[in-house]
Amino acid sequence: MHYLGFVWNPLEGIDLGFFEIKFYSLSYIVAFILGWYIIKRFFKNENEPIEKLDSLFIYMVLAILIGARLGHVFFYERELLTSDPLSVILPFRTTPEFAFTGFRGLASHGATIGVLIALYLYNKKYLKKSLLWILDRMVVPTAVGAAFVRIGNWMNSEIVGKETEEYGMAVQLVRDHYSHTQAVRKTGLDNINDAYAAIVNSPELLAAVPFRHPTQLYEAFGYLVTFVILWFVYWKTDKKKQLGYLLGLFFVLLWTIRFFVEFLKDSQGEEYLTAFGLNTGQLLSIPFIILGLYLMFRPSKTTA
Repeated sequence: MHYLGFVWNPLEGIDLGFFEIKFYSLSYIVAFILGWYIIKRFFKNENEPIEKLDSLFIYMVLAILIGARLGHVFFYERELLTSDPLSVILPFRTTPEFAFTGFRGLASHGATIGVLIALYLYNKKYLKKSLLWILDRMVVPTAVGAAFVRIGNWMNSEIVGKETEEYGMAVQLVRDHYSHTQAVRKTGLDNINDAYAAIVNSPELLAAVPFRHPTQLYEAFGYLVTFVILWFVYWKTDKKKQLGYLLGLFFVLLWTIRFFVEFLKDSQGEEYLTAFGLNTGQLLSIPFIILGLYLMFRPSKTTA
Protein backbone atom coordinates (compact mmCIF):
# COMPACT_ATOMS: atom_id res chain seq x y z
CA MET A 1 0.00 0.00 0.00
CA HIS A 2 1.31 3.45 -0.93
CA TYR A 3 0.54 5.52 2.15
CA LEU A 4 2.48 8.44 0.67
CA GLY A 5 1.83 7.70 -3.00
CA PHE A 6 1.04 10.69 -5.20
CA VAL A 7 0.82 11.85 -8.81
CA TRP A 8 3.53 14.16 -10.18
CA ASN A 9 2.73 16.23 -13.25
CA PRO A 10 4.57 19.57 -12.99
CA LEU A 11 5.06 22.19 -15.66
CA GLU A 12 8.61 21.93 -17.02
CA GLY A 13 9.22 25.67 -16.93
CA ILE A 14 7.89 29.19 -16.83
CA ASP A 15 6.28 30.15 -20.14
CA LEU A 16 7.01 33.79 -21.01
CA GLY A 17 5.14 33.54 -24.30
CA PHE A 18 8.19 34.08 -26.49
CA PHE A 19 10.44 31.79 -24.45
CA GLU A 20 10.13 29.11 -21.76
CA ILE A 21 12.54 29.15 -18.82
CA LYS A 22 13.11 25.53 -17.86
CA PHE A 23 13.11 24.73 -14.14
CA TYR A 24 16.10 22.47 -14.77
CA SER A 25 18.08 25.43 -16.09
CA LEU A 26 16.92 27.52 -13.13
CA SER A 27 18.24 24.86 -10.75
CA TYR A 28 21.74 25.37 -12.18
CA ILE A 29 21.42 29.16 -11.96
CA VAL A 30 20.36 28.96 -8.30
CA ALA A 31 23.22 26.55 -7.59
CA PHE A 32 25.80 28.89 -9.14
CA ILE A 33 24.47 31.94 -7.29
CA LEU A 34 24.41 30.17 -3.92
CA GLY A 35 27.89 28.82 -4.59
CA TRP A 36 29.21 32.31 -5.28
CA TYR A 37 27.84 33.70 -2.00
CA ILE A 38 29.12 30.74 0.05
CA ILE A 39 32.65 30.98 -1.37
CA LYS A 40 32.55 34.76 -0.86
CA ARG A 41 31.97 34.16 2.85
CA PHE A 42 34.90 31.76 2.97
CA PHE A 43 37.19 34.20 1.17
CA LYS A 44 36.23 37.01 3.55
CA ASN A 45 36.74 34.78 6.56
CA GLU A 46 40.25 33.89 5.39
CA ASN A 47 41.23 37.32 4.06
CA GLU A 48 41.42 36.30 0.42
CA PRO A 49 40.84 39.00 -2.25
CA ILE A 50 37.20 38.97 -3.34
CA GLU A 51 38.27 40.06 -6.84
CA LYS A 52 39.50 36.52 -7.50
CA LEU A 53 35.93 35.23 -7.30
CA ASP A 54 34.94 36.53 -10.75
CA SER A 55 37.44 34.27 -12.49
CA LEU A 56 36.54 31.36 -10.21
CA PHE A 57 32.85 31.70 -11.13
CA ILE A 58 33.64 31.53 -14.86
CA TYR A 59 35.92 28.52 -14.39
CA MET A 60 33.23 26.66 -12.42
CA VAL A 61 30.37 27.37 -14.83
CA LEU A 62 32.36 26.10 -17.80
CA ALA A 63 33.84 23.13 -15.93
CA ILE A 64 30.51 21.89 -14.58
CA LEU A 65 28.54 22.26 -17.81
CA ILE A 66 31.24 20.86 -20.11
CA GLY A 67 32.34 18.13 -17.71
CA ALA A 68 28.80 17.03 -16.88
CA ARG A 69 27.77 16.92 -20.54
CA LEU A 70 30.84 15.03 -21.76
CA GLY A 71 30.61 12.70 -18.77
CA HIS A 72 27.03 11.79 -19.64
CA VAL A 73 27.91 11.12 -23.25
CA PHE A 74 30.97 8.98 -22.51
CA PHE A 75 29.46 7.06 -19.58
CA TYR A 76 25.83 6.66 -20.65
CA GLU A 77 25.14 7.71 -24.26
CA ARG A 78 28.28 7.10 -26.27
CA GLU A 79 26.30 6.37 -29.42
CA LEU A 80 25.70 10.14 -29.82
CA LEU A 81 29.33 10.53 -30.88
CA THR A 82 28.49 8.84 -34.17
CA SER A 83 24.71 9.21 -34.54
CA ASP A 84 24.34 12.90 -33.65
CA PRO A 85 27.71 14.48 -32.70
CA LEU A 86 26.42 18.07 -32.74
CA SER A 87 24.01 17.25 -29.90
CA VAL A 88 27.00 16.44 -27.70
CA ILE A 89 28.07 20.09 -27.48
CA LEU A 90 24.93 21.98 -28.57
CA PRO A 91 21.48 22.13 -26.88
CA PHE A 92 19.54 20.56 -29.75
CA ARG A 93 19.24 17.32 -31.66
CA THR A 94 19.51 16.95 -35.43
CA THR A 95 18.08 13.42 -35.77
CA PRO A 96 15.46 12.19 -36.48
CA GLU A 97 14.46 15.86 -36.78
CA PHE A 98 15.87 19.17 -35.64
CA ALA A 99 14.59 20.19 -32.19
CA PHE A 100 15.76 22.28 -29.25
CA THR A 101 16.28 19.97 -26.28
CA GLY A 102 18.56 21.81 -23.86
CA PHE A 103 21.29 19.86 -22.12
CA ARG A 104 19.14 17.19 -20.46
CA GLY A 105 21.97 14.65 -20.17
CA LEU A 106 24.44 15.77 -17.51
CA ALA A 107 26.50 13.36 -15.36
CA SER A 108 27.73 14.26 -11.89
CA HIS A 109 30.84 12.10 -12.32
CA GLY A 110 31.83 14.10 -15.39
CA ALA A 111 31.13 17.37 -13.58
CA THR A 112 33.40 16.26 -10.73
CA ILE A 113 36.27 15.51 -13.11
CA GLY A 114 35.72 18.83 -14.89
CA VAL A 115 35.76 20.77 -11.62
CA LEU A 116 38.97 19.10 -10.47
CA ILE A 117 40.72 20.06 -13.71
CA ALA A 118 39.33 23.62 -13.67
CA LEU A 119 40.30 24.23 -10.03
CA TYR A 120 43.82 23.00 -10.73
CA LEU A 121 44.14 25.54 -13.56
CA TYR A 122 42.48 28.32 -11.55
CA ASN A 123 44.63 27.72 -8.49
CA LYS A 124 47.81 27.64 -10.56
CA LYS A 125 47.00 31.00 -12.19
CA TYR A 126 45.30 32.96 -9.39
CA LEU A 127 45.49 31.56 -5.85
CA LYS A 128 48.87 29.81 -5.94
CA LYS A 129 48.00 27.82 -2.81
CA SER A 130 47.80 24.12 -2.23
CA LEU A 131 45.18 22.73 -4.61
CA LEU A 132 43.55 21.00 -1.65
CA TRP A 133 42.91 24.38 0.00
CA ILE A 134 40.52 25.56 -2.70
CA LEU A 135 39.02 22.08 -3.17
CA ASP A 136 38.19 21.89 0.55
CA ARG A 137 36.17 25.07 0.26
CA MET A 138 34.54 24.43 -3.12
CA VAL A 139 32.93 21.16 -2.04
CA VAL A 140 30.67 22.96 0.46
CA PRO A 141 28.65 24.90 -2.17
CA THR A 142 28.97 21.94 -4.54
CA ALA A 143 26.92 19.82 -2.14
CA VAL A 144 24.00 22.26 -2.03
CA GLY A 145 24.34 22.81 -5.79
CA ALA A 146 24.01 19.07 -6.38
CA ALA A 147 20.78 19.09 -4.36
CA PHE A 148 19.29 21.81 -6.58
CA VAL A 149 20.30 19.92 -9.72
CA ARG A 150 18.42 16.85 -8.48
CA ILE A 151 15.40 19.07 -7.79
CA GLY A 152 15.70 20.16 -11.41
CA ASN A 153 15.67 16.49 -12.44
CA TRP A 154 12.56 16.07 -10.29
CA MET A 155 10.82 18.93 -12.10
CA ASN A 156 11.76 17.29 -15.42
CA SER A 157 10.53 13.86 -14.28
CA GLU A 158 13.89 12.38 -15.29
CA ILE A 159 16.51 10.06 -13.74
CA VAL A 160 13.57 8.14 -12.33
CA GLY A 161 13.36 5.44 -9.69
CA LYS A 162 12.47 1.82 -10.17
CA GLU A 163 8.89 0.68 -10.07
CA THR A 164 7.76 -0.29 -6.58
CA GLU A 165 4.79 -1.95 -4.93
CA GLU A 166 6.32 -2.44 -1.50
CA TYR A 167 7.32 0.94 -0.11
CA GLY A 168 5.22 3.59 1.59
CA MET A 169 6.46 6.51 -0.53
CA ALA A 170 6.00 6.28 -4.28
CA VAL A 171 5.13 8.58 -7.16
CA GLN A 172 3.42 8.33 -10.53
CA LEU A 173 5.55 10.32 -12.99
CA VAL A 174 3.05 11.12 -15.72
CA ARG A 175 5.52 12.97 -17.96
CA ASP A 176 8.04 10.15 -17.76
CA HIS A 177 5.54 7.46 -18.73
CA TYR A 178 3.83 9.35 -21.57
CA SER A 179 5.96 11.25 -24.08
CA HIS A 180 4.65 14.54 -25.47
CA THR A 181 3.58 12.76 -28.67
CA GLN A 182 1.80 10.00 -26.75
CA ALA A 183 0.02 12.49 -24.49
CA VAL A 184 -1.34 14.41 -27.48
CA ARG A 185 -2.39 11.23 -29.26
CA LYS A 186 -4.05 9.69 -26.20
CA THR A 187 -6.08 12.78 -25.32
CA GLY A 188 -6.61 14.48 -28.69
CA LEU A 189 -5.45 17.79 -27.21
CA ASP A 190 -2.77 19.86 -28.95
CA ASN A 191 -1.58 21.77 -25.88
CA ILE A 192 0.96 19.64 -24.03
CA ASN A 193 0.05 20.84 -20.55
CA ASP A 194 -3.67 20.36 -21.20
CA ALA A 195 -2.96 16.87 -22.53
CA TYR A 196 -1.06 15.85 -19.40
CA ALA A 197 -3.77 17.36 -17.17
CA ALA A 198 -6.35 15.27 -19.04
CA ILE A 199 -4.30 12.14 -18.39
CA VAL A 200 -4.20 12.90 -14.67
CA ASN A 201 -7.99 13.26 -14.67
CA SER A 202 -8.50 10.04 -16.62
CA PRO A 203 -8.59 6.99 -14.28
CA GLU A 204 -7.88 4.66 -17.20
CA LEU A 205 -4.84 6.54 -18.55
CA LEU A 206 -3.47 7.28 -15.08
CA ALA A 207 -3.77 3.64 -14.04
CA ALA A 208 -1.15 2.73 -16.67
CA VAL A 209 1.45 4.97 -14.98
CA PRO A 210 3.50 2.85 -12.55
CA PHE A 211 4.44 3.91 -9.04
CA ARG A 212 8.18 4.62 -8.72
CA HIS A 213 10.68 5.56 -6.05
CA PRO A 214 11.19 9.38 -6.00
CA THR A 215 14.95 8.89 -6.16
CA GLN A 216 15.56 12.49 -7.20
CA LEU A 217 14.17 13.58 -3.83
CA TYR A 218 16.15 10.92 -1.97
CA GLU A 219 19.36 12.26 -3.50
CA ALA A 220 18.45 15.92 -3.06
CA PHE A 221 17.77 15.37 0.65
CA GLY A 222 21.02 13.42 1.06
CA TYR A 223 23.02 16.17 -0.62
CA LEU A 224 21.42 18.84 1.59
CA VAL A 225 22.43 16.81 4.65
CA THR A 226 25.94 16.59 3.20
CA PHE A 227 26.00 20.39 2.83
CA VAL A 228 24.88 20.91 6.44
CA ILE A 229 27.59 18.57 7.72
CA LEU A 230 30.32 20.26 5.66
CA TRP A 231 29.11 23.72 6.70
CA PHE A 232 29.21 22.69 10.36
CA VAL A 233 32.69 21.16 10.06
CA TYR A 234 34.05 24.28 8.35
CA TRP A 235 32.68 26.83 10.84
CA LYS A 236 32.66 24.84 14.10
CA THR A 237 35.83 22.72 13.95
CA ASP A 238 39.49 23.08 13.04
CA LYS A 239 39.25 20.46 10.29
CA LYS A 240 39.34 23.14 7.59
CA LYS A 241 43.01 23.58 8.48
CA GLN A 242 43.69 19.92 7.65
CA LEU A 243 44.33 19.93 3.92
CA GLY A 244 42.05 17.54 2.07
CA TYR A 245 39.79 16.68 5.00
CA LEU A 246 36.67 18.51 3.79
CA LEU A 247 37.22 17.22 0.27
CA GLY A 248 37.54 13.68 1.57
CA LEU A 249 34.44 14.00 3.75
CA PHE A 250 32.51 15.35 0.76
CA PHE A 251 33.59 12.42 -1.41
CA VAL A 252 32.64 9.86 1.23
CA LEU A 253 29.23 11.36 1.99
CA LEU A 254 28.09 12.33 -1.49
CA TRP A 255 29.26 9.26 -3.37
CA THR A 256 28.02 6.88 -0.66
CA ILE A 257 24.59 8.47 -1.00
CA ARG A 258 24.83 8.13 -4.77
CA PHE A 259 25.98 4.50 -4.47
CA PHE A 260 22.99 3.37 -2.39
CA VAL A 261 20.34 5.44 -4.20
CA GLU A 262 21.48 3.77 -7.46
CA PHE A 263 19.94 0.52 -6.18
CA LEU A 264 16.54 2.21 -6.46
CA LYS A 265 17.11 4.00 -9.78
CA ASP A 266 15.86 2.84 -13.12
CA SER A 267 18.50 2.32 -15.79
CA GLN A 268 19.55 5.52 -17.59
CA GLY A 269 20.06 3.61 -20.81
CA GLU A 270 22.80 1.25 -21.85
CA GLU A 271 25.23 0.64 -19.00
CA TYR A 272 28.80 0.70 -20.26
CA LEU A 273 30.21 -0.52 -16.94
CA THR A 274 28.66 -3.38 -14.96
CA ALA A 275 30.22 -5.81 -12.48
CA PHE A 276 29.18 -7.69 -9.34
CA GLY A 277 25.58 -6.61 -9.86
CA LEU A 278 26.59 -2.93 -9.77
CA ASN A 279 25.81 -0.38 -12.47
CA THR A 280 27.89 2.37 -14.08
CA GLY A 281 27.01 5.01 -11.48
CA GLN A 282 27.94 2.73 -8.59
CA LEU A 283 31.22 1.54 -10.09
CA LEU A 284 32.24 5.13 -10.80
CA SER A 285 31.39 6.13 -7.21
CA ILE A 286 33.65 3.58 -5.52
CA PRO A 287 37.01 5.21 -6.47
CA PHE A 288 35.77 8.57 -5.14
CA ILE A 289 34.75 6.99 -1.81
CA ILE A 290 38.16 5.30 -1.46
CA LEU A 291 39.95 8.55 -2.31
CA GLY A 292 37.79 10.37 0.24
CA LEU A 293 38.71 7.96 3.02
CA TYR A 294 42.39 8.34 2.16
CA LEU A 295 42.19 12.14 2.28
CA MET A 296 40.42 12.07 5.65
CA PHE A 297 42.71 9.61 7.41
CA ARG A 298 46.12 10.14 5.83
CA PRO A 299 48.87 11.71 7.97
CA SER A 300 47.68 15.23 8.80
CA LYS A 301 48.86 18.18 6.76
CA THR A 302 47.67 21.64 7.75
CA THR A 303 47.45 25.03 6.07
CA ALA A 304 49.86 27.75 7.01
